[in-house]
Amino acid sequence: MPTCPAPVRRLDTATATELTDTAAELLARHGSATSPDLLADLPATRTRLSAELRHALRPVDTADGLFVLRGLRPDDTELGPTPGHWSTVGDAGALWDVTLLLVSALMGTPIAWDGQQDGRFVHNIVPSPGRESEQTGASSSVLLTPHTEDAFHPGRAHLLLLCCMRNHDRIATTAAGVRLTALAQADLDQLKRPVAPILPDDAYEQAQQFPGRPAPVPTLFDSPDGLTMRYDPAYTPLEGTDEAWRGAYERLGEELARVSVAVSLEPGDVLVVDNDLVVHGRVPFRARYDGTDRWLKRASVRVQDRPTRPLAEHDEHGYGQAALTAWAS
Repeated sequence: MPTCPAPVRRLDTATATELTDTAAELLARHGSATSPDLLADLPATRTRLSAELRHALRPVDTADGLFVLRGLRPDDTELGPTPGHWSTVGDAGALWDVTLLLVSALMGTPIAWDGQQDGRFVHNIVPSPGRESEQTGASSSVLLTPHTEDAFHPGRAHLLLLCCMRNHDRIATTAAGVRLTALAQADLDQLKRPVAPILPDDAYEQAQQFPGRPAPVPTLFDSPDGLTMRYDPAYTPLEGTDEAWRGAYERLGEELARVSVAVSLEPGDVLVVDNDLVVHGRVPFRARYDGTDRWLKRASVRVQDRPTRPLAEHDEHGYGQAALTAWAS
């Protein structure tokens, strides 16, 4: 898949410096990027940022459903080697954790999960030995199938942020927007039916043991702003689904592949994805495990009162997983 251009918002030197200086002040004041006091300080801090920076960091507002924020410059040497597993990251790249939290706080409310990466609000996405063929961010040798982030859960993020720390091999992130597809009305009608469930992915081992019955959910949904999507074919069991629905689901996959773009992120780039409109994935690559592999930081953002989800989602059990918010509303 060729690397294709994506909409880009550029931070000039002044706004990029304002953002990273503010992140550095927060980190110095609270001592850790995971400090609860730092998280609680984010709402007040965002109000002190300039109008220029707040405008640049507004949520996705185009039909593409994504953009790349460009202009930040992490120092490759200061970062240290790419960790072999998220649990060994420690404080590496802590400044960029806080920078990503500030960006998230301007777009909505950062969320985390009690069952993933120890409840951290910024995840580290690195290839890990033994997980090369999984359908998770720790994989490498397989295509990471385009999917909605945390599609199994009704409290999933509205916005997904991926901040590139290192990408020497220019490994592409894929993205495809549902509003760019061209499906027949009959297929749209099929996919708005709640026919198949979406199961927790392999990053949620505790959720996979949940005893409750998986409930079928619609793949597509009409919102006041247009069509939205909840899609994760790697974790959608097709057994028991009818032929008409399966055909429509297959054609949706074909359409998403047709409109997909491949974005090779540069260090400092932040890819912002509308998780209700766009599925994302990653091309396969060969991990070296020598400290130079691809390294992203990921944040999830919820936007209050956003009318892009079916009301029936309020009744889902979420496989026992609780979404955590960065501060009390």
